[in-house]
Amino acid sequence: MESVTGVFWHRELPPINAELMAEHSVEANSGRVAGTLAHRDELWDRCHQELMATAGSRISDEVARLGGDYAHVHSESLGAKHDDVADEAWLHGQFTYRLYRRPANEPQLVKEVA
Repeated sequence: MESVTGVFWHRELPPINAELMAEHSVEANSGRVAGTLAHRDELWDRCHQELMATAGSRISDEVARLGGDYAHVHSESLGAKHDDVADEAWLHGQFTYRLYRRPANEPQLVKEVA
């Protein structure tokens, strides 16, 4: 899993001097696919990649919204959903993370804009 900047997954850890702010969770869904058993593994892989990308983006947005600098995702719960009427399936996930910030005494790097 490729990390989104500031989002650390499971065994990846934020900087050791990061200060814990709170614990939060987000939910995310993959796109819907035909609810068929044909090509099931390929569809699962596609949905899983999409779900993880969506979750990473949502967590990154929440880190910024909540005024943090890092998130450490420490648990996730994934499940398949199915719409019988539309005969579509998708993945749903709930991701729990700890929100961290840089220490108050650490200087912020300023990016120069050309």
